[in-house]
Amino acid sequence: MDLRELETFQAVVAAGGIGRAAAKLHRAQSSITSRIHQLEASLGVPLFHREGQRLRLTAPGEELVDYARRMLELAEQARAAVRSGEAGGALRLGAMESVAASRLPYPLAAFHRRHPQVWVNLHTASSRGLVADVQAGALDAAIVGETVDAARFRSVPLYVEELVLVGARDSAMLDEPRRLADGTVLVYHSQGCVYRRRLEEWLDRQRVVPARVREFASYHGIFAAAAAGVGVGLVPRSVLAAYPQRDALSIREMPARVARIQTALVMLRSTHLPGLARLEEFLREDAAAARGTRVARAASKPRPG
Repeated sequence: MDLRELETFQAVVAAGGIGRAAAKLHRAQSSITSRIHQLEASLGVPLFHREGQRLRLTAPGEELVDYARRMLELAEQARAAVRSGEAGGALRLGAMESVAASRLPYPLAAFHRRHPQVWVNLHTASSRGLVADVQAGALDAAIVGETVDAARFRSVPLYVEELVLVGARDSAMLDEPRRLADGTVLVYHSQGCVYRRRLEEWLDRQRVVPARVREFASYHGIFAAAAAGVGVGLVPRSVLAAYPQRDALSIREMPARVARIQTALVMLRSTHLPGLARLEEFLREDAAAARGTRVARAASKPRPG
C-alpha cells in the first residue's frame, strides 16, 4: 500500500467510478483499475463491489475511506513541514464549550498570527465525547476535563477551572441547597459534561434529589435562566467572568473537591504532528499565564480576621 494507491482510491470514491476518476486525474482507466487492484492485493480484501459499470464500497472499503484521508493529510503536512521548515496543514482540535469560549480565543489568535500556514478546525462537545473522538481518530487532540488512560493517551495539564453555583440574586437555594429538593437545577445538555457530573455528585452527597432538571445547549442559556429565578447551575468562573450581565447573578463558592477541575490537552501517543507540537507550546504558555493571574488574585484577597 503506497500513497499513490490511496490517492487513486480516494479519487475513485469521490468521483463515484473508474471513468470519472480517470478523467479527473488525466490518466487512462486501465491505470486507475490497476492501482485499485494493487491496493486490494496489498490489503488482501476487496474494496469495491463491481456492479456492471458501477462501483459500491465494501465494508473494508468503507473502513479505509477515513484512514486514507488522514494518511494523505498527514503526508501533505509532512511535505509542507520539510519544504518550509515550518509546521503546516490542518489540525482537528476539540474542546469543551466552556474552554473554547473563555480560554482559547487569545492563544488561538496568537498561534494563527505566528503560524498562518496551520489552520485549526475547532470542534466543541462534552469531555467524554471528545475523548472518544480522539480515540477514534476523528480529532487530533482535545482539551478535556477527564482522566484518560496514560498507556494510550498523552496528557498535557493546562487550565484549572473553578466551578461556582449560580442563581438569581435573591435565590434561597444558593444559601440552602436542600431547597433544591423542591427546585430546579440547570445543566449543560450533554450527559458527558464533567461539570454536570460534579453537580450531580455533590447533590448526591448532600442527599438532595432536585425536583426538576432543565438542560441547556449553552452557558448563556443557563445564566439567563438562573437570573430569571428558574433554578441554579454549576458553571466555570472563567465563563461567568465573560458574561456581560453577570451582575444579575449571585454565586456560591463550592468545596475544593467540587470546584476544581484540571483540564488537559490529550492526544493519542501515536500522534506526532508538527503543527500540534507548536500549538501545544502556545497553550502551555497561556495556561501558565492564567495560573499566575489566579495565584496573584488569590494572594490579593483579604484574609479573614
